Formats: sequence, structure tokens, C-alpha cells
Amino acid sequence: MSLRWFILIIVDVLLVLLSLYSAAVVRLGYPEVTSKLSEASTFYTAFIFVLAILFASHLMDTYDFDRNTRKREIIINTLLGAATSFFLLSITYYVDPNIMLGRGILVISIAIFSLLQYVWHVIFYLVGRHNPRFSRRVLVLGTGSLASQVGEFCSAHNRNYTLAGYALCNCNGASNNEKQGESVVVPHDLIVGNADDLMAATLVAQADIIVVALSERRGVFPLRDVLRCKLNGIEVMDAPSFYELIHGKLMLEQITPSWIIFSSGFRRPIYFSICKRYIDVVLSLTGLFLALPLFPIIALAIKLDSPGPVFFRQMRVGNKEKMFNLFKFRTMRQDAEDKSGAIWATKNDPRVTKLGSLFRKSRIDEIPQLYNVLKGDMSFVGPRPERPEFVEKLKQVIPYYSKRHFIKPGLTGWAQVRYPYGSTIEDAIEKLRYDLFYIKNISPFLDTLIFFETIKVVLFGRGGQ
Repeated sequence: MSLRWFILIIVDVLLVLLSLYSAAVVRLGYPEVTSKLSEASTFYTAFIFVLAILFASHLMDTYDFDRNTRKREIIINTLLGAATSFFLLSITYYVDPNIMLGRGILVISIAIFSLLQYVWHVIFYLVGRHNPRFSRRVLVLGTGSLASQVGEFCSAHNRNYTLAGYALCNCNGASNNEKQGESVVVPHDLIVGNADDLMAATLVAQADIIVVALSERRGVFPLRDVLRCKLNGIEVMDAPSFYELIHGKLMLEQITPSWIIFSSGFRRPIYFSICKRYIDVVLSLTGLFLALPLFPIIALAIKLDSPGPVFFRQMRVGNKEKMFNLFKFRTMRQDAEDKSGAIWATKNDPRVTKLGSLFRKSRIDEIPQLYNVLKGDMSFVGPRPERPEFVEKLKQVIPYYSKRHFIKPGLTGWAQVRYPYGSTIEDAIEKLRYDLFYIKNISPFLDTLIFFETIKVVLFGRGGQ
């Protein structure tokens, strides 16, 4: 937990309580509110209210300091958090009416808090965005190209971590890294110590965390010194894990089979698979029931827009590389691939109809995939299914690409909410980083986060072609 995150949370808790108290005074009057403060039920009601508000804010990335870098992003997340908290509290009060707040108090308190939270977060961002006291200091063990990359992660991509320096690794009496096969490519003035006395280098750099970034560890890894730092309370991790922590995706270039085997994650408890399938069935049935009245209207619009069928069916690669038919509303011309064959869709693709472009931006074209979810071919959350023609090509050029098929594909996924639409091999590599991160860290919480992120993507038109 970073200091800035802790400060944001603590102040938000105080603002929630202030908002709740103010709303109660407005609706009930000061004397009645004062008399209720001594009741135990009041504290429980306030606790549930605070918990719901903070949980909703977290789901909307309100505390993601690196993503909320503009006032527009802050106000969007604040408003979405307010709507989500109202929804969560409404469900909670339905389940347990004994802790229910009056509707007036609920609406007023959420409105007051949203305003106060927005002002507070804008002020905190303006004051704290460049303050090094709010970040953890990182000492990089190594001076080669990998170490240089880690240094760039700290400098360019994340405000929660500050580069404290590099530790030169010349074990076994070597005079420099060149003798151990690793050249020094980092700035010499940032080398703060030697791995032979890593604890001293850590103290000099005032480091909170050590990132091991050696291009080759065999024969040079200072095991005793790293162990000593670890036992003295300094966090130690390798470069791929640090990259994952910062970016929310995996560092494919540094991943080995042993890293996958021994790293945390890549587990799917049976209870989670059962719950995930149950949720998929309930949500897909609900979605199809709600969308069914729209089908005739959508079908008529497609027919009037361009000749051809209403539905589009295409083979995709699913769980364990089993093929299945994916259904969509047609968004392209009927002869879209008659001459070109299978090709990726591109930005402003001329094959997409005018109505199809609108459907793609709003994700209306994907409504029929609820049937795929109901059948069990897909899940609500998972890597997006690709065409077999593309899969065979990508498996040949991208390491670990087939590993994305260890789970069911999804209507939406971590890659879809974190990365814009792409149609190149480079884009496929970036998406795979996110897909493998999801597979490694799959959980109900991550699925919920992706679900709410998808709502933001749909509302503000980011993503797919």
C-alpha cells in the first residue's frame, strides 16, 4: 500500500462520514441526529455506508493515481462511483431493511460526497503528483539492458515507485560486470553501491524494494546479500514481477516456463469455476430476455442499411483450442472477405457499414454472443476469441500465445479494457500480455473490475472496431 493511496483512503472515509452527517442534519435536524449518535445501530449503518462508498470508488479506479491524471477522468470516475454506490446500497438495504437510510439522506449524502471527493482528489493530484515522498524507492540489482528497462519503468510509467539507483553486481571477485558477461549500460552516476554489500547500498539509496534485474543470474547472483536484505524487511522481487505490478500485464520477453511454474497465480479453484459458470448463465439469460424486444428493430435497421443476413456467424478458437461458431449482428458488407480472405479489421475499415460502425462502438453487434455464453462456448469475462487463421499464424511468431486458450474466451476481457483495438502482430503481443495477466490473476474481484471497466468503455466509446 503506497502512502498516497493510504492518504486518499483516510481522507475519503472522513469525507463520507461528514457527508452522511450533513445529509442527516439537513433531513432530520441537529437535535434528532445528535440523539441517535449514541445508538449502536447508527455506527453499523454508517460502517456499511462507508464500506459501500469506498468499494464503489475502488471499482471505478478512483484510487488509481496513475490513470486519473486529468480532471475529466477524475470527475467521470467520481460520478460512476456515485452511481455504483447507490446501486450497491440499494441492494444492501433490500436484503437488510434494518440498516436502511432514508431515500433523501442517501441521495443527499452521496451527492455531497461526490462533490467533496472530486475537489479533494483534484487538489491531491495537483499537490502530490510530483512529490517523491508519496512513492516507494526502488534499488535495481544489475546494470545491464534489463536493469535499464526497470529504471525506465520507474521513471516514465509509474508515480508509486521512484528509482533510487542501481547496484553493480560483480561477484566472485570480478572487477566489473563485463567480466561476468553483463555490460554497464545504465548511467554511472546512478550506481549507488555494489552487490557484495547490498545492504549498505540499500541504506545509502534509502530503498524500500530491490528489483533483481540481472540478464544472467548463474554465477553472479548474490544470494547471501539478497537474503540478508529480505530478512531485514526489504521487499525483493524479480523484473517480470515488478513489470506485472506496475503495468497490469506480463513481461513476455523475460518469462520462462519455470517462472510460470513457481510464480504465484495461474490457479483456478473449482469453486470459482462453478460460480463463474453460474453467473454466466444468469447474466446471459437476463441479457437475452432484456434484449429480445430490440431484436426486430435491430434486424430491420440492418436490412435497411445494407443487403445481407441479419446475423453473422464465424468460426473462433475457444477453450483448449476447440472450435465454435460465434454469433454477431452483421456489421460488414456481405462480400467483405470474398476477395481478400481472412484479414484483421482496421480503423475506419471500408468494409464496415455506417450502421455497423455505430453497432461496433456501442457493442450492440455483440449481443448475440450472449447465446454463446449461455451455451458454454464463452464466458462473460475472458480473452477475446480469435479466428483459427490468425491463431495459427500468431502461435508461430509469439511465445506462449496458445496459453491464452487455457480458459474460455469472453465477451470482454482485461486486454479489451486496458488496450485499444489493434490489427497488427505487435498489437496481438500487447494483448497477450494482458490476457496472460488475467489468466494468472483470475478472481471474482478482477472479473467485477473488468465488468465495470467495460461499462466505461461502452459509455465513452473506447476500444473495438
